[in-house]
Amino acid sequence: MVSFEDMQTFVEVADGGGITVAARRLGLPKSIVSRRLVRLESELGVQLLARTTRGASLTEAGVSFREHAARMCLEMDIAREEMLPTGELRGRLRVAVPSSFGPGHFAPALAELARRHPLLQLHAHYSDRYVDLVAEGFDCGIRVGYLQDSNLTARKIGAFAAGLFANPEYLRVHGVPQKPSDLLDHQAILQGTESWKLSDGSRTVVVNGQGRFKADSAVGIAEGTAAGLGVAALPVVIAQSYVTAGALVPIMAEYSLPEIGVYIVRPPGSHVSRKVRVLIDFFVERFSANSGTGRRDVG
Repeated sequence: MVSFEDMQTFVEVADGGGITVAARRLGLPKSIVSRRLVRLESELGVQLLARTTRGASLTEAGVSFREHAARMCLEMDIAREEMLPTGELRGRLRVAVPSSFGPGHFAPALAELARRHPLLQLHAHYSDRYVDLVAEGFDCGIRVGYLQDSNLTARKIGAFAAGLFANPEYLRVHGVPQKPSDLLDHQAILQGTESWKLSDGSRTVVVNGQGRFKADSAVGIAEGTAAGLGVAALPVVIAQSYVTAGALVPIMAEYSLPEIGVYIVRPPGSHVSRKVRVLIDFFVERFSANSGTGRRDVG
């Protein structure tokens, strides 16, 4: 008889592209995952995976069986969720969280969610690097900024206000920009090659700044700006503590920048697990209740 856990393990391996990803997602040693795969292939009498040093690929039989197995696993997950008492969550929920915002803004909410659901195993991974949710075995992730993953399903849960900031001493030496074109005479501190879209209420101007200092996190950009390396567009919630300390001041306050979206993203699929649904609803509630999240005023 084919074991359901063996079948579920096979689906994780097939979707993740290898045993390592599946083991991480299932929270199991790789040896157990391998043993389950061997047992499943023995029960079915066919080879499902072609194993190589770089991972595992599905055989023709594996492709066919994966479709049937995935449907059965999905139906079982739905049945299990419907049988649980209302409000009770079980199992493991792995969430990828940006480290720049995570400790101060998302960590308290995740801790409260875990407190409300004592049977839930909530594993939060904090990093500003790009996280491949599928390959690394995450149920969902929190993304701040502009989404680039067209294959992910996203739900906007809130937004952060943004503004332009600089160090007071930098401004004393280099002058205070008054209009968008003035920014071209300043060092821009950026994450990559992004542009700044500045609006005065009647028109929007796009500024393609250039600079020698870049960082892949909002805190890294704030630190570079506070050190006097140039001008940066920052989320107000990140800049606020630097403004309070006198290391940054807002500039060109009469111009507004687009709000920075906050999203919960998940791998594609029609079925959203109850754990992820509860997480999304909880964060939407938290962001809507926090009226200061989108405020632009600082100082």
